[in-house]
Amino acid sequence: MITSSKLKSVDFYRKIPRDLTEASLSGAGLSIVAALTMVFLFGMELSNYLAINTATSVIVDRSSDGEFLRIDFNLSFPSLSCEFASVDVSDVLGTNRLNITKTVRKYSIDQNLVPTGSEFHPGPIPTVNKHGDDVEEYYGDGSVALSSRNFDSYSHQYSVLVVNFYAPWCYWSNRLKPSWENTAKIIRERYDPEMDGRIILGKVDCTEEADLCRRHHIQGYPSIRIFRKGSDVKENQGHHDHESYYGERDTESLVAAMETYVANIPKEVHVLALEDKSNKTVDPAKRPAPLTSGCRIEGFVRVKKVPGSVVISARSGSHSFDPSQINVSHYVTQFSFGKRLSSKMLNELKRLTPYLGGHHDRLAGQSYIVKHGDVNANVTIEHYLQIVKTELVTLRSTKELKLLEEYEYTAHSSLVHSFYVPVVKFHFEPSPMQVLVTEVPKSFSHFITNVCAIIGGVFTVAGILDSIFHNTLRLVKKVELGKNI
Repeated sequence: MITSSKLKSVDFYRKIPRDLTEASLSGAGLSIVAALTMVFLFGMELSNYLAINTATSVIVDRSSDGEFLRIDFNLSFPSLSCEFASVDVSDVLGTNRLNITKTVRKYSIDQNLVPTGSEFHPGPIPTVNKHGDDVEEYYGDGSVALSSRNFDSYSHQYSVLVVNFYAPWCYWSNRLKPSWENTAKIIRERYDPEMDGRIILGKVDCTEEADLCRRHHIQGYPSIRIFRKGSDVKENQGHHDHESYYGERDTESLVAAMETYVANIPKEVHVLALEDKSNKTVDPAKRPAPLTSGCRIEGFVRVKKVPGSVVISARSGSHSFDPSQINVSHYVTQFSFGKRLSSKMLNELKRLTPYLGGHHDRLAGQSYIVKHGDVNANVTIEHYLQIVKTELVTLRSTKELKLLEEYEYTAHSSLVHSFYVPVVKFHFEPSPMQVLVTEVPKSFSHFITNVCAIIGGVFTVAGILDSIFHNTLRLVKKVELGKNI
């Protein structure tokens, strides 16, 4: 049996009778100082325990081989028409994707970057297989030569005015010329302009009538436009002034298209040309023409994590472009890599790593404007972007848990004069290294140990100081008593 007396023998904290202790003012003052010190050090330790502790390292990118990188963008081009604006992607592995439309949206904008309507018709321009007649028999002009002086009078006189905007140097314009003139003659014979007045075909030489072509936002040759007398209201497209024709360009196809334009128009001159509301199908070869010369392009593309380029340019397999008339000046609203981070995630990122997140969208808010003129013609704008991935992970129960990842980049831009059609190039180069930020949680046991060390240490140090002070006072008193004796 273990008696109470034996248990008392292992008591580490033996009590001294209160009658044998002596209180002092110096001890009381030191006790108050010790208590305040304990509270202060406890608060510091608690703050340190609650603070985020991270470790930063640079390692080889841990992305898997098949992983893709998302690029989000929102770009405004005041002088590039949505009609031919194309988003292309290429990389060093040979990937070459042209005119991406599935994840890209385009909106016509004015010079102030304000949208002028709903989304510009999605999807690529229909492919033209017949650029003219197989046997090019040309029997003279059948279409009317239009200029700035007579264009408005013809558009007001006839119910439907179909115009070929062309350039003499353009290969595709020359391919179209015989079939266009033959079509004009056939339509003129079937629908006499003097007696019928429903339709007439015209042509505009854009090298001679540059202002007229610019007024109708012509950027590719040949461009066939359909002008209707009065208001042309589309149920699926909203209000617009005229349409673009993207169908086949042989005589037979052109004549068939012209027949459909006049099929539902009464045989009377000066009658408004309204679309047949009974026909609910949309003709893929006929689309609304751009209302303005500007375009806002937004969306995203997925690319492999290798050096590559995102190119925005005027592109068409059946049109030619005058490089001196293409201006790719642009405003960058967004150009970022990786998944979109919500405001909550950005705040969390800032909380954990205040020095990160500042270059997630480095180009946002930047403008690259080229004033069009002889000196600034044929200017290609190139951006060189070097991307670094940052991954934020936390250690929970010795396991690594990914919190989020983001991509930051540096940007350098330049304007390059070229003999080719101007484009905008975003060259991107992902780094083979990545920054790994690890959140290291602190152990609660370590916190308790430090608190005990603070209490015990302050108590012990205060006791030592009190003993030294008390013994010093006793020694001084003894010395004073010895002098008195």
